[in-house]
Amino acid sequence: METIECLRCGPEKPTLAKPPFRTELGQRIQERICSQCWAEWLQHQTLLINHYGLDPRDSQARDFLYGQIETVLLGGGEGKEVDTSQKGEIEW
Repeated sequence: METIECLRCGPEKPTLAKPPFRTELGQRIQERICSQCWAEWLQHQTLLINHYGLDPRDSQARDFLYGQIETVLLGGGEGKEVDTSQKGEIEW
């Protein structure tokens, strides 16, 4: 099993088997994020999609989610907090 130094949780973590997207972003994720952190991101992403009623086929929704990937996974920042008073709405 190949390992990487994950940006979020340190050295010697298992890599993703393949990039999650066929883009430069997917390649960066595979090179810098371990499989455990990616699995955690997918759970958080599902929460965002369900809470805000996002349609991942919609370009604005994808842009929002890709922005969260940049901020949370690759930027080391905090993710978008789920504001329960805003259920079904999103600030672009």
